Amino acid sequence: MMNKKLLVAVLMLITGTAYAQDNWTLKGCIEYGLKNHRSNVVYANEKKAADAKAREALAAYLPGVSIQGSIDDNLKVQETVIPAGIFGDQDIRVAFTKKFNTNPMAQLDQTIFDQSLLTGLKANKYNKESAELNVQQNNETIIYNISSAFAQIFVYREQLAILHTNLDNYHEQMDITRLQVDKGTVLQKELDKVRVDYNNTVSKIHVAESNLTLSYNQLKYEMGYPLTDTIKVDSTEAARSFNGLAIATPDARTFEAASRVDYRISQVNEKLYAIDEQRLRNGIYPRLTAYARYGAIGYGNSLNESFKSLATYSAIGIKLNIPILDFYKRNAQSAQAKYKHLNAIEQLKIDEGKYAMEFQNAWTKVIQEQGNMDNNRRNIELAQSVFNTTNLQYQKGTTDMTDWLNAQNSLKEAQNNYLSSVYNFFLARIDLEKAGGSLKTFYLAL
Repeated sequence: MMNKKLLVAVLMLITGTAYAQDNWTLKGCIEYGLKNHRSNVVYANEKKAADAKAREALAAYLPGVSIQGSIDDNLKVQETVIPAGIFGDQDIRVAFTKKFNTNPMAQLDQTIFDQSLLTGLKANKYNKESAELNVQQNNETIIYNISSAFAQIFVYREQLAILHTNLDNYHEQMDITRLQVDKGTVLQKELDKVRVDYNNTVSKIHVAESNLTLSYNQLKYEMGYPLTDTIKVDSTEAARSFNGLAIATPDARTFEAASRVDYRISQVNEKLYAIDEQRLRNGIYPRLTAYARYGAIGYGNSLNESFKSLATYSAIGIKLNIPILDFYKRNAQSAQAKYKHLNAIEQLKIDEGKYAMEFQNAWTKVIQEQGNMDNNRRNIELAQSVFNTTNLQYQKGTTDMTDWLNAQNSLKEAQNNYLSSVYNFFLARIDLEKAGGSLKTFYLAL
């Protein structure tokens, strides 16, 4: 009965069906985490930052207006000499300004052509795409972590159920053995053997209870759920209606690296490196800018007078900037960008092989752990059968305490192995979804 209960429970763990509104299923936990985990705010802000960065890059090609002004207090007015012979026989010293000069001005600049800037604008699309992919990757991380924490809770709860069952067996055996000691049919050491295992089981229960509490805290943390609030998880009762669930293992031959978010992020980064390389190369082209300027200038022996005598002026023009002597710097920057781009291309090829290997290994691991789980399930049935027979023999007096304890320990070992294999199988299943880039599909199918 115990092994059937565990099998049904793990099916519940995978399907995530709830039997009451106040019990959290795996799917319910993931839904909550996707909405409430604090990391969602971080990646949402990164998307907004990418949008702002795109506007910043575009702004360089939009008109820009600047206002500036200056006030000069000429502590000693500069004079210019008019040589003798022009207006007389002596040199004449003349000041072409006064003590105070004021010069307010507004200027509009408009980029007409800048090939390097135009190339850089192409990065806006990929910066936004990268931010969106980071959000998807964060969601997959939330799904994976919540699923792992949920599995831990399941294992520790089932471990506690097993330990309490074993504790009851030891307690019953202690009562029987105590009567036998009182009658003088067995020695006190036989009772002490059972009491030692009983006390060890009590200690294991305390450890399992502590681990279960820690697992609940881990689950709440991964969900973004308040740690001080109580959360109920039931992975057993709702699965009673399930007679079995076929676990469809993806065919390893259908794997595509592009199905993984981290690979698509690397693809976007490679495109950004390509754009940066092209942008630096295009720095060789001339930059053409138009401007319109309007200002005023005033002179006076006092500050107030300089403002009263303002004379306006205006101008429009075109500026052409042809970079010539920055060739070595630009060439060095372009070379760095080129090799970064080449490395990004090579890294994509490396990642493609790496992710294919991870998927193949995960696929093999699922098959292996499924076999281990099936084998341990059969083994627990055998161990339970041996224990039942040995227990009956002991009650009839045809075997001794040593055989009874050995049978009980074998059953405990089989139970622990089965619990471990169930947990390992579930993690292997989640790892396969992660390696195949299908965690979101897994969650939606729960």
